[in-house]
Amino acid sequence: MTAELYRDPWGIPHLRATGARALARAQGRVTALDRAWQLEVERHRSQGTSAAFLGAEAVGWDRFARRARLDDTARRCFAALERRDPETADWVVAYVDGVNEALGEGTRRAPEFAETGLAPGRWEPWTPLGVWLGAHILFAGFPAKLWREEVVRRIGPEAVDLFAADGPGTSGSNGWLVTGERTGTGQPVIAGDPHRFIEDPGVYQQIHLSCPEFDVVGLAVPGVPGIAHFAHTGTVAWAITNAMADYQDLYRERLRRVGPQGPEGTDRWEALDPDGEWRAVARHMETVEVAGGEPVEVEVVETPRGPVVIGGAETTEGVEPISLRYPPRVTEDLGFSALLPLLRAREVADVDRAFDHWAEPVNVVQAADTEGGVLHRVAGRVPLRGADNRTRIVAAWEPGHEWRGWHEMPYGTVEDGVAVMANQRGPAGPLGVEFAPFHRAARIRQLLDERPTWSAQDMADIHMDTHLASAAPLMDHLAALDGLGIEARALRDWLLGWDRRMTADSMAAAAYSAVRGAVVRRLAAHPAFAALADPPAYPEVFRPWLALLPRVGFAIEHLLKAEELYGIDRAALVREAVEEAAAQPLGVWGDTHRLAPWRALTTTSYDEPGLSGDHDCVLCTSTVPGLTDLSARGPAARYVWDLADRRQSLWVVPFGASGVPGSAHHRDQLPLWLKGELAPVVTDWSRLTQEQETEKVEDNHEQ
Repeated sequence: MTAELYRDPWGIPHLRATGARALARAQGRVTALDRAWQLEVERHRSQGTSAAFLGAEAVGWDRFARRARLDDTARRCFAALERRDPETADWVVAYVDGVNEALGEGTRRAPEFAETGLAPGRWEPWTPLGVWLGAHILFAGFPAKLWREEVVRRIGPEAVDLFAADGPGTSGSNGWLVTGERTGTGQPVIAGDPHRFIEDPGVYQQIHLSCPEFDVVGLAVPGVPGIAHFAHTGTVAWAITNAMADYQDLYRERLRRVGPQGPEGTDRWEALDPDGEWRAVARHMETVEVAGGEPVEVEVVETPRGPVVIGGAETTEGVEPISLRYPPRVTEDLGFSALLPLLRAREVADVDRAFDHWAEPVNVVQAADTEGGVLHRVAGRVPLRGADNRTRIVAAWEPGHEWRGWHEMPYGTVEDGVAVMANQRGPAGPLGVEFAPFHRAARIRQLLDERPTWSAQDMADIHMDTHLASAAPLMDHLAALDGLGIEARALRDWLLGWDRRMTADSMAAAAYSAVRGAVVRRLAAHPAFAALADPPAYPEVFRPWLALLPRVGFAIEHLLKAEELYGIDRAALVREAVEEAAAQPLGVWGDTHRLAPWRALTTTSYDEPGLSGDHDCVLCTSTVPGLTDLSARGPAARYVWDLADRRQSLWVVPFGASGVPGSAHHRDQLPLWLKGELAPVVTDWSRLTQEQETEKVEDNHEQ
């Protein structure tokens, strides 16, 4: 086989090979060269072994990964893939071969290995599946059920809707499709930006994959072959957002010891099933090694429902055992059989058929082709089961909570030449419980309706819109205030004239945030919610969903709009907040609203920039109101796919193509990302620089 590596001016890899397998191997190689540290961090996270070099801070995740059986699920899914779809399994193996071939060289380029003393390991055929599962296991937000359970138990079921919002642990996106009747070229444009935790290196890898079967540009997930989420083949393009579907269940388990009858005299345990029978559970102990600390023993228990992620047979946490049931563990399928058909897609119908194989996570898909075809659908696996499963923790021993098959995936519509997806309650409505507020989706459609025609180059105006519609309830309270002091009255009057744009250079945006934060803190401290102040003794990985202050911050709109709120005098509370903000010196929004990316190593620091936007803006640079103005979540990439001419397509990521600190392409796209500019997608090979000579490798799999 042969493979060639080229780079464009941004260091983005463009790969050309003699076949799909050779191309997968080349993709694995270049990812290991550019992202060795990132790959190894993700491999260890999927295995639950990251604390061995990252230290005690990583123990919480490793414990969860072990208990949830992430690595074992990946192994099972790969074994099933070999049986069901040997071509795709072999293609994944080729990618893994490429990673292993180049990981040594990539390690020498990345300073983090020497800093931590980590030696590169070996990737197994199932490792990409583990990386995918580790990155998406929390996408359905099953810990929100823990929160709802606590709200019902401590306050009452009527309080659940007050806190319904796009919570602190979920990830979303913006996406929109404009058909040819609304563009100057007569061909569709697809654009958007996935919202995830901003990581350095970035969670998306810009890449170009070309072989005789296909030629595709898009945003890959490092560690996973192909291009799943966002891509353009030349004749068809597609993009996704999180459907906000509910497809993971939590079960309260009853366990009992039945004596030392297992291997080597170990205790045997059973769980009570809904038919009244006690059945054996799998149980063993694992050890998490911790750099600079003592090893941590982890009890791994699995019942007929699934792995126990909270409590256990002999837990010291003081909580009852709770198991997690999630589709890949049940079906042994992560949806990887969609990946090759997507690369080979020529029209919308091909994309539609490919996404019939999709499993995890559940997404809303939009696609368009050069023949006028459009697609707006949901893709993934959502089980059919009782209503209680979708909202609460259910009793494993009670009948009626079993899974009874799978939902048919709904299709959406394209209205007036436009379809918008922004995690709102749309075609995925029957599949979910909580969705994002409608503000981003409504604002995108409003902006699209302001012009009769659009071009690919125009789309950055939408990406960067900073209007904050969710400010309305607080502004209404401000308008009704009386009895304010001189400074507070001046601040109130100033805010009432504000254009509600969260731009980095805006003093009014900073003032609004200060008032909002003070309101959130007062609500969270109110005796009416005191019962929720102390979270239950659940594992630390679930704490973002269970902390009261962030929950109030993300639900502030509901709490301020509710007809009655447990007797809380919201007018007095808002008045106190305005007085507090008026007594403080104020700068501009970008002074405190700064980028705060996640890095596996916290020893490297950068002077990160101030940002425009906010949680409910189209420019969704999320804060945690009342806690911090720093933004850890936001657009992990931006893309514009032009079906009239792929060379007019555009993209950008927050940092750069390289994951190596100090390299020329580590942070070179950050200035573009900050300003809302995008880099051109280059597909003309004559405009690219060949980085290495043609690689020739003997391979018996490819003729």
